[in-house]
Amino acid sequence: MTKAAERRQRLRDALISAAERTIETHGLSGLKARALAFQVGCAVGAIYNVVTDLDDLIFAVNSRTLAALERDLAAADRVSDTAAAPVDRLVRLGTAYLTFAAAHRVRWRALFEHRLPVGKCLPLQYVEDQRRLFRYVEEPLGELQPHLSDERRALVARSLFSAVHGVVMLGLEEKLQALPSEILREQVTFIVSAMGRGLVAQAADSVQSSGSHNLRKRAH
Repeated sequence: MTKAAERRQRLRDALISAAERTIETHGLSGLKARALAFQVGCAVGAIYNVVTDLDDLIFAVNSRTLAALERDLAAADRVSDTAAAPVDRLVRLGTAYLTFAAAHRVRWRALFEHRLPVGKCLPLQYVEDQRRLFRYVEEPLGELQPHLSDERRALVARSLFSAVHGVVMLGLEEKLQALPSEILREQVTFIVSAMGRGLVAQAADSVQSSGSHNLRKRAH
Protein backbone atom coordinates (compact mmCIF):
# COMPACT_ATOMS: atom_id res chain seq x y z
CA MET A 1 0.00 0.00 0.00
CA THR A 2 1.36 3.42 -0.97
CA LYS A 3 1.66 6.25 1.54
CA ALA A 4 -1.22 8.05 -0.16
CA ALA A 5 -3.38 4.95 0.13
CA GLU A 6 -2.40 4.59 3.79
CA ARG A 7 -3.41 8.19 4.47
CA ARG A 8 -6.73 7.63 2.75
CA GLN A 9 -7.35 4.48 4.79
CA ARG A 10 -6.45 6.23 8.05
CA LEU A 11 -8.81 9.08 7.21
CA ARG A 12 -11.59 6.66 6.31
CA ASP A 13 -11.13 4.71 9.53
CA ALA A 14 -11.13 7.95 11.54
CA LEU A 15 -14.32 9.11 9.82
CA ILE A 16 -16.06 5.79 10.49
CA SER A 17 -15.08 5.95 14.16
CA ALA A 18 -16.26 9.57 14.41
CA ALA A 19 -19.53 8.66 12.69
CA GLU A 20 -19.93 5.72 15.06
CA ARG A 21 -19.53 7.97 18.12
CA THR A 22 -21.96 10.49 16.68
CA ILE A 23 -24.63 7.91 15.85
CA GLU A 24 -24.22 6.24 19.24
CA THR A 25 -24.77 9.57 20.98
CA HIS A 26 -27.12 11.51 18.73
CA GLY A 27 -28.54 9.02 16.25
CA LEU A 28 -28.57 9.35 12.47
CA SER A 29 -29.96 12.87 12.59
CA GLY A 30 -26.79 14.08 14.30
CA LEU A 31 -24.52 12.96 11.47
CA LYS A 32 -23.25 16.07 9.62
CA ALA A 33 -20.31 16.31 7.24
CA ARG A 34 -18.96 19.56 8.71
CA ALA A 35 -19.03 18.19 12.27
CA LEU A 36 -17.30 14.98 11.17
CA ALA A 37 -14.60 16.94 9.37
CA PHE A 38 -14.01 19.00 12.51
CA GLN A 39 -13.73 15.87 14.67
CA VAL A 40 -11.08 14.22 12.50
CA GLY A 41 -9.30 17.43 11.51
CA CYS A 42 -9.84 17.43 7.77
CA ALA A 43 -11.58 19.61 5.20
CA VAL A 44 -15.20 18.80 4.39
CA GLY A 45 -14.26 18.03 0.80
CA ALA A 46 -11.66 15.50 1.96
CA ILE A 47 -14.47 13.29 3.28
CA TYR A 48 -15.65 12.64 -0.25
CA ASN A 49 -12.19 11.56 -1.33
CA VAL A 50 -12.54 8.44 0.82
CA VAL A 51 -16.30 7.77 0.81
CA THR A 52 -18.96 8.44 -1.79
CA ASP A 53 -21.39 10.04 0.65
CA LEU A 54 -22.62 9.91 4.25
CA ASP A 55 -24.66 6.81 3.41
CA ASP A 56 -21.39 4.93 2.94
CA LEU A 57 -20.30 5.98 6.41
CA ILE A 58 -23.63 4.89 7.88
CA PHE A 59 -23.28 1.47 6.26
CA ALA A 60 -19.78 1.15 7.68
CA VAL A 61 -21.03 2.02 11.17
CA ASN A 62 -24.03 -0.29 10.85
CA SER A 63 -21.71 -3.09 9.75
CA ARG A 64 -19.78 -2.60 12.99
CA THR A 65 -23.07 -2.77 14.87
CA LEU A 66 -24.02 -6.00 13.09
CA ALA A 67 -20.59 -7.43 13.92
CA ALA A 68 -21.09 -6.57 17.62
CA LEU A 69 -24.54 -8.17 17.52
CA GLU A 70 -23.09 -11.28 15.89
CA ARG A 71 -20.54 -11.62 18.69
CA ASP A 72 -23.36 -11.56 21.23
CA LEU A 73 -25.43 -14.08 19.27
CA ALA A 74 -22.44 -16.38 18.86
CA ALA A 75 -21.72 -16.16 22.59
CA ALA A 76 -25.35 -16.96 23.42
CA ASP A 77 -25.29 -19.93 21.05
CA ARG A 78 -22.06 -21.25 22.59
CA VAL A 79 -23.54 -21.09 26.08
CA SER A 80 -26.18 -23.64 25.16
CA ASP A 81 -25.23 -27.31 25.26
CA THR A 82 -24.42 -28.67 21.82
CA ALA A 83 -27.21 -31.18 22.41
CA ALA A 84 -29.67 -28.47 23.51
CA ALA A 85 -33.08 -28.54 21.90
CA PRO A 86 -33.33 -26.26 18.87
CA VAL A 87 -36.17 -24.33 20.52
CA ASP A 88 -33.93 -23.58 23.51
CA ARG A 89 -31.23 -22.31 21.16
CA LEU A 90 -33.74 -20.05 19.44
CA VAL A 91 -34.89 -18.67 22.78
CA ARG A 92 -31.29 -17.87 23.73
CA LEU A 93 -30.79 -16.08 20.43
CA GLY A 94 -34.01 -14.09 20.88
CA THR A 95 -33.16 -12.97 24.40
CA ALA A 96 -29.59 -12.12 23.31
CA TYR A 97 -31.08 -9.88 20.62
CA LEU A 98 -33.24 -8.15 23.22
CA THR A 99 -30.26 -7.65 25.54
CA PHE A 100 -28.17 -6.15 22.73
CA ALA A 101 -30.95 -3.81 21.61
CA ALA A 102 -31.53 -2.61 25.17
CA ALA A 103 -27.82 -1.99 25.74
CA HIS A 104 -27.22 -0.17 22.41
CA ARG A 105 -30.56 1.42 21.66
CA VAL A 106 -29.43 4.31 19.47
CA ARG A 107 -27.02 2.26 17.37
CA TRP A 108 -29.59 -0.54 17.14
CA ARG A 109 -32.28 1.87 15.92
CA ALA A 110 -29.90 3.18 13.26
CA LEU A 111 -29.94 -0.27 11.64
CA PHE A 112 -33.62 0.21 10.81
CA GLU A 113 -33.97 3.99 10.52
CA HIS A 114 -31.47 4.42 7.68
CA ARG A 115 -33.21 5.08 4.39
CA LEU A 116 -31.38 5.01 1.07
CA PRO A 117 -32.00 7.51 -1.70
CA VAL A 118 -34.08 6.16 -4.59
CA GLY A 119 -31.90 4.17 -6.96
CA LYS A 120 -29.11 3.36 -4.52
CA CYS A 121 -28.70 -0.31 -3.58
CA LEU A 122 -27.44 -1.94 -0.41
CA PRO A 123 -23.71 -2.74 -0.59
CA LEU A 124 -23.13 -6.44 -1.26
CA GLN A 125 -20.95 -6.80 1.84
CA TYR A 126 -23.68 -5.31 4.00
CA VAL A 127 -26.21 -7.77 2.57
CA GLU A 128 -23.82 -10.62 3.39
CA ASP A 129 -23.40 -9.28 6.94
CA GLN A 130 -27.17 -9.51 7.37
CA ARG A 131 -27.38 -12.99 5.86
CA ARG A 132 -24.67 -14.25 8.19
CA LEU A 133 -26.73 -13.22 11.22
CA PHE A 134 -29.83 -14.98 9.93
CA ARG A 135 -27.84 -18.22 9.65
CA TYR A 136 -27.76 -18.38 13.45
CA VAL A 137 -31.54 -18.72 13.32
CA GLU A 138 -31.68 -20.90 10.24
CA GLU A 139 -29.50 -23.65 11.73
CA PRO A 140 -31.80 -24.63 14.63
CA LEU A 141 -34.80 -24.14 12.35
CA GLY A 142 -33.27 -26.73 10.06
CA GLU A 143 -33.23 -29.17 12.98
CA LEU A 144 -36.88 -28.45 13.76
CA GLN A 145 -38.01 -28.92 10.17
CA PRO A 146 -35.28 -30.70 8.18
CA HIS A 147 -37.57 -31.08 5.15
CA LEU A 148 -37.61 -27.33 4.49
CA SER A 149 -35.82 -26.02 1.44
CA ASP A 150 -33.09 -23.42 1.97
CA GLU A 151 -35.38 -20.72 0.61
CA ARG A 152 -38.27 -21.69 2.86
CA ARG A 153 -36.03 -21.94 5.92
CA ALA A 154 -34.64 -18.46 5.23
CA LEU A 155 -38.20 -17.12 4.98
CA VAL A 156 -39.24 -18.76 8.26
CA ALA A 157 -36.12 -17.35 9.94
CA ARG A 158 -37.08 -13.86 8.83
CA SER A 159 -40.64 -14.35 10.03
CA LEU A 160 -39.38 -15.44 13.45
CA PHE A 161 -37.03 -12.47 13.59
CA SER A 162 -39.85 -10.11 12.64
CA ALA A 163 -41.95 -11.39 15.53
CA VAL A 164 -39.12 -10.96 18.03
CA HIS A 165 -38.10 -7.59 16.62
CA GLY A 166 -41.68 -6.33 16.87
CA VAL A 167 -41.86 -7.19 20.56
CA VAL A 168 -38.43 -5.69 21.23
CA MET A 169 -39.12 -2.53 19.27
CA LEU A 170 -42.53 -1.86 20.79
CA GLY A 171 -41.22 -2.63 24.27
CA LEU A 172 -38.03 -0.58 24.15
CA GLU A 173 -39.63 2.33 22.33
CA GLU A 174 -42.60 2.19 24.72
CA LYS A 175 -45.01 2.52 21.80
CA LEU A 176 -47.78 0.74 23.69
CA GLN A 177 -46.67 0.98 27.29
CA ALA A 178 -43.51 0.98 29.37
CA LEU A 179 -42.50 -2.60 30.11
CA PRO A 180 -39.85 -3.78 32.59
CA SER A 181 -36.96 -5.68 31.04
CA GLU A 182 -37.96 -8.95 32.71
CA ILE A 183 -41.44 -8.73 31.16
CA LEU A 184 -39.95 -8.12 27.72
CA ARG A 185 -37.68 -11.10 28.22
CA GLU A 186 -40.67 -13.25 29.15
CA GLN A 187 -42.56 -12.07 26.05
CA VAL A 188 -39.64 -12.88 23.75
CA THR A 189 -39.26 -16.30 25.37
CA PHE A 190 -43.00 -16.98 25.04
CA ILE A 191 -43.20 -16.00 21.37
CA VAL A 192 -40.09 -17.91 20.31
CA SER A 193 -41.08 -20.99 22.32
CA ALA A 194 -44.62 -20.95 20.92
CA MET A 195 -43.41 -20.62 17.33
CA GLY A 196 -40.78 -23.30 17.91
CA ARG A 197 -43.31 -25.76 19.37
CA GLY A 198 -45.63 -25.00 16.48
CA LEU A 199 -42.89 -25.88 14.00
CA VAL A 200 -42.18 -29.12 15.88
CA ALA A 201 -45.86 -30.06 15.81
CA GLN A 202 -46.11 -29.14 12.14
CA ALA A 203 -43.12 -31.34 11.30
CA ALA A 204 -44.61 -34.24 13.27
CA ASP A 205 -47.96 -33.87 11.47
CA SER A 206 -46.16 -33.83 8.15
CA VAL A 207 -44.31 -37.06 8.96
CA GLN A 208 -47.50 -38.73 10.20
CA SER A 209 -49.44 -37.60 7.15
CA SER A 210 -46.71 -38.88 4.86
CA GLY A 211 -46.65 -42.23 6.67
CA SER A 212 -50.43 -42.63 6.41
CA HIS A 213 -50.31 -41.78 2.72
CA ASN A 214 -47.64 -44.46 2.10
CA LEU A 215 -49.66 -47.06 4.02
CA ARG A 216 -52.74 -46.33 1.89
CA LYS A 217 -50.69 -46.64 -1.27
CA ARG A 218 -49.33 -50.04 -0.18
CA ALA A 219 -52.85 -51.17 0.78
CA HIS A 220 -54.02 -50.49 -2.72
